Amino acid sequence: MTEQKENIIVDLSFQFALDVIRFTEDLERLRKFSMSNQLFRSSTSVGANIREAQHAESKADFIHKMKLAAKELEESVYWLQLCASLPQYPDSTALLEQATSIGKVLSKIIGTSKRSLQSKEIQPQRTDTSGDNHQHISSSAHRHINPSSH
Repeated sequence: MTEQKENIIVDLSFQFALDVIRFTEDLERLRKFSMSNQLFRSSTSVGANIREAQHAESKADFIHKMKLAAKELEESVYWLQLCASLPQYPDSTALLEQATSIGKVLSKIIGTSKRSLQSKEIQPQRTDTSGDNHQHISSSAHRHINPSSH
C-alpha cells in the first residue's frame, strides 16, 4: 500500500473504529452480543465510507459517500447512547465524544463540498471570444459531412 498524506477525517474515523472494536470486545465479554454486533457494524462502516470517498468518481459521489458515513455515525451514536443509559454496560462517554468530533468534521466537509459543487454548476459556460464568427456544426451533422468519423 502506498503511503498517503495525512487526512484528518480518515485518521479520526480509523481511530474511532479501533476504539469501538475494543469496546465491542468488552460488550461481548459481558455477553451483550446484539449490541456489540450493531455497534461494530455501524461504527466500522463510518471509516469504510470515508475511505471509499477518498477515491470517489466525482464530487457528487464524494458527497454521497460522506453522507453515508454521517448516517452510519448517527446510528453509532444511537447505540452508544443506549450503552451510556444502561448501568450494566461499559462507559461509552469517550466514544461519544469522538463521534461528536467526527460529526463536526464530516459536517464541514459535506457543506464545503456541496458549496463547491454548486458553484461549479452555477458558473456560466465559456463562450468563444476570439471574434471569429465560425458556425458550429453539431456532432450529428458533422458525422453526415465527414463519413470517416463513423
